[in-house]
Amino acid sequence: MSVMRGKTLLIEGKKSYLCGMKNNENPEEGKSPNTNYGANNITALEGLEAVRLRPGMYIGSTDSKGLHHLVYEVVDNSIDEHLAGHADTVTVIIHKDNSITVKDNGRGIPTGMHKKLQKSALEVVMTVLHAGGKFDKDTYKVSGGLHGVGVSCVNALSSYLKAEVHRQGQVFVQEYSIGKPTSEVEVVGTTDITGTNVTFKPDGTIFETLEYSFGVLSARLRELAYLNSGLKLILIDERVKGEEGAFKQEEYFSEGGLKEYVKFLDESRTPIIQNPIHVKGKRDSVEVEVAMQYNDSYKENVYSYVNNINTREGGTHVNGFRRAVTRVFKQYGEDNGFFNKLKFKVSSEDFREGLTAVVAVKVPEPQFKGQTKGELGNSEVTSIVSQELGETLKYFLEENPQEAKRVIDKVILAATARHAARKAREMVQRKNVLTGGGLPGKLADCSSKDPNASEIFLVEGDSAGGTAKQGRDRNFQAILPLRGKILNVEKALEHKIYENEEIKNIFTALGVSIEEKEGERILNVEKLRYHKIVIMCDADIDGSHIVTLILTFFYRYMTPLIDNGYIYIAAPPLYRVSKGKQFRYCWNEEEREDAVSSYSKNSERDAGVKIQRYKGLGEMNAEQLWETTMDPDSRMLRQVTIDDAADCDRVFSMLMGDEVPPRRAFIEANAKYARVDV
Repeated sequence: MSVMRGKTLLIEGKKSYLCGMKNNENPEEGKSPNTNYGANNITALEGLEAVRLRPGMYIGSTDSKGLHHLVYEVVDNSIDEHLAGHADTVTVIIHKDNSITVKDNGRGIPTGMHKKLQKSALEVVMTVLHAGGKFDKDTYKVSGGLHGVGVSCVNALSSYLKAEVHRQGQVFVQEYSIGKPTSEVEVVGTTDITGTNVTFKPDGTIFETLEYSFGVLSARLRELAYLNSGLKLILIDERVKGEEGAFKQEEYFSEGGLKEYVKFLDESRTPIIQNPIHVKGKRDSVEVEVAMQYNDSYKENVYSYVNNINTREGGTHVNGFRRAVTRVFKQYGEDNGFFNKLKFKVSSEDFREGLTAVVAVKVPEPQFKGQTKGELGNSEVTSIVSQELGETLKYFLEENPQEAKRVIDKVILAATARHAARKAREMVQRKNVLTGGGLPGKLADCSSKDPNASEIFLVEGDSAGGTAKQGRDRNFQAILPLRGKILNVEKALEHKIYENEEIKNIFTALGVSIEEKEGERILNVEKLRYHKIVIMCDADIDGSHIVTLILTFFYRYMTPLIDNGYIYIAAPPLYRVSKGKQFRYCWNEEEREDAVSSYSKNSERDAGVKIQRYKGLGEMNAEQLWETTMDPDSRMLRQVTIDDAADCDRVFSMLMGDEVPPRRAFIEANAKYARVDV
């Protein structure tokens, strides 16, 4: 999960202005549309112009996620060389200027003359859409970069790109700018290795941010190492030096593959079977690998991949996995009479509670839904995965009766808890209907009934909630005070969650409900009353803990709200630095030091600068809270997004679970970001 930082607010006296704010005004507004529509109005885009005009169609977005996607596209090409048996090491380097180099020791991109286009094959690969070796079944049996738009898109969206190929004893180089060659393919030396090095700098006129995150890239490379056992991936950050002067560096390598991946994901949970169930097989040219482990948690966590591509929306391979799990375990439970005493039916989701699994398939010709490749559509894959996994599960149950019994006991507990949770949900939701809307008494609602224009602040404490109610704009801002710390949903059975008063208030205030359809629980957001849900807590350790508790609840039970971009975290300032009638709000130590220095430097009299440290929202009056934290024209909000679902799940489980050692290790690894409030 990532948090996107907004803008910085500076206030001098009563004048406020924003730094780094883009002008969203439309200069064409008010002009008459072109009524002379003819042949000259038809535009035919050539080369890579379409990519630059509509980058979101090719890489998803132009924000931080799209920026990192550029790296993945280049790395995917190197991974394809590994899948073809020609590369065992891939290195990614973040340079000081946030340019990127990706190196591999594969065969190297061909550099000979392309007969049809009469130019070097290297230039064709780098500058022509849908060009590459991925369409030749003899070159790549399986490939992640199936559409052939990857590296050419990176080139189109980079202000500078350099391709260096080691092949046939020579070093070939060609340079580009915004997708166009600035030089010919030249031989610059000799070599005794093979491989391809691609260095690129993203175009600042395209992307909203140019700063790469070591953590985001690290998570993806670690994931790729588990998915490709035997492949070494190296990440080097030249922006950071260690104590001995060496650049920050991490290496990722896995021999056990998906079995190790499942153990890594479950490191903060207690397994109920000794070792992950693992299957690896091949049918009809489709390679299947699945690793799964049951644990003591209450959630299903299934992650799926096709040719190393993370299919977040699942698809036919996930359908096959779920079908096998339900069919085999249900048959085993019925044959042995384990479900006889239950007064209600066991649902398919009961067999997956507390299950962590990774489903990976390699398909020669995968059919994805859209360029983002979020869901696999090949219908034949369902039965292939179901059959391969089903045989292994039957063998596991026969050979491990004690572990099988523990899994069935877990299933029965899940079914019982689900039945209790359904009753608790129905009671809460029925009560709301009978009471005519059932909005919480603490809720200070807004007058607007348009969800797109409405926002709600979940505020820590009644005191701060009262201040927020006074400072808000009643037309579109609602306030819901939360008393104390809400329930830690990571360690609670679902029916207990609906008994928690604060969580009930959140459900009813938002207008959402959890429903069951075809044996699956889904969040119904049709009646969602606000499209901005802002968590507003004190800027101290307790406040951060409450934010984490609320985020855990949203992530586990209201994920669609995060996926749709509705969840935000308010950023109240830490300091108010003043001198005379001038004052400035500061959100970090650097801004505070800059403000103090500025006022001291510009003053002809002695350093009478006052610094007020805000430890809580209640220390600000209504006007201050409005102008710093709630005013849309000057506030700073952090939007909550999910970049890597597997890593996000692991971190939440680690921070909010029972296992202390993983949490301590995480805190120690991130200690440089921590500060003790006094």
